[in-house]
Amino acid sequence: MPASRSTQLLCSRLLSREVAVARQCSFRPSTLVATTTAYSKPSTRFFSNTPITYKKGGKAAREASRSDSSSSSSSAAPSSVAAAGSEDPFDFSALETDISDAIAKLKDDLSQLRQGGRFNPQVLESLRVQLKQGGAVKLGDLAQVVPKGRIVQVVAGEQEHLKPITSTIQSANLNLTPQPDATNPLLLSIPIPPPTAESRKATVNAAQKAGDVASNAVRNARQGQQKKLRAMQLAKSARPDDLKKAGAQMEKVVDKGVQEVKKIVDAAKRALDA
Repeated sequence: MPASRSTQLLCSRLLSREVAVARQCSFRPSTLVATTTAYSKPSTRFFSNTPITYKKGGKAAREASRSDSSSSSSSAAPSSVAAAGSEDPFDFSALETDISDAIAKLKDDLSQLRQGGRFNPQVLESLRVQLKQGGAVKLGDLAQVVPKGRIVQVVAGEQEHLKPITSTIQSANLNLTPQPDATNPLLLSIPIPPPTAESRKATVNAAQKAGDVASNAVRNARQGQQKKLRAMQLAKSARPDDLKKAGAQMEKVVDKGVQEVKKIVDAAKRALDA
């Protein structure tokens, strides 16, 4: 059936309303987009600068700075501790070296003493001869010392050295009198007197004095090692137990050195008194 006039009018009205609504809606999306865009920027700035987030970031930054400072201080502290703890309380190299030097000097001093009436040529060779030019020189560098029984011959390299060599031997308190040789102008003959009771006693006393000097050197070396251990104790660079053990081992090293000195001196006394 054909629609009535009233029905057509109603449909046209509804259609016109829909067209009007569609026109209005066509402008709304751009408005919404513009509004949303204009508002999204402040919202982004708002969230990045929110006091709560800034507070959390500041606390985290402070904690990070604290951790960095503590790590830097902790990294610096071990270096200083390592530097202080680099010393070894069980290192006795310096002590042993000092004791060895004292024993070597003792042996050298005793070797220059007369043993059993025999004369050691090193006594003369080690004398210092004062020359007019060149200063003091060892006699062994200027002349050759040749022992022949009860006589020691000194053969000088140059004739001008005979007078200073003779003066040096006479002033050496060795009870020796050099005599020039009539056949060789570069030769000095030195008679060796037989040992007497007084000379034997004097040489024994000299050996004892050399032993005392060596013993004092060993004690001085011990004091030096004790100072090192004391410094480690004050600096707390070594454990107390290690320092105690090191002190006990140090005493053993020192006792060994003292016994060695006593052994050498006693042997020299027996040989000198024979």
